Amino acid sequence: QVQLVESGGGVGQAGDSLRRACTVSGHSYSSYSMGWYRQPPGKEREFVAAISWRTGGSYVVHDVQDRFTISRDNAKNTVDLQMNSLTPEDTAVYFCAASSPGAVSYIEAMYDYWGQGTQVTVSS
Repeated sequence: QVQLVESGGGVGQAGDSLRRACTVSGHSYSSYSMGWYRQPPGKEREFVAAISWRTGGSYVVHDVQDRFTISRDNAKNTVDLQMNSLTPEDTAVYFCAASSPGAVSYIEAMYDYWGQGTQVTVSS
């Protein structure tokens, strides 16, 4: 069992930066890959970024890869999503997720554990 707890700033204005953190605990989580998803208002959940806990290899979706960065901190057991140059279109509920197979993936079905989701709101 893996537990995921999300934290970080949730309100900003256009052009601001926010950082989301996902604190991970539980059994053998170091073999997992971690992902961030988001669900904008009235839309389906979408993939944002993923990182391998073991190798550090990562992938950020093309739409935001010039503004968003995913990283992991082994000492703090956190996976962070750094979001820069925010726009109102980044407003969404952001979810942290863990995938037991370990490979970095954008496929939602590959993720076994999910955080509770936290709101990020960006005003113009």
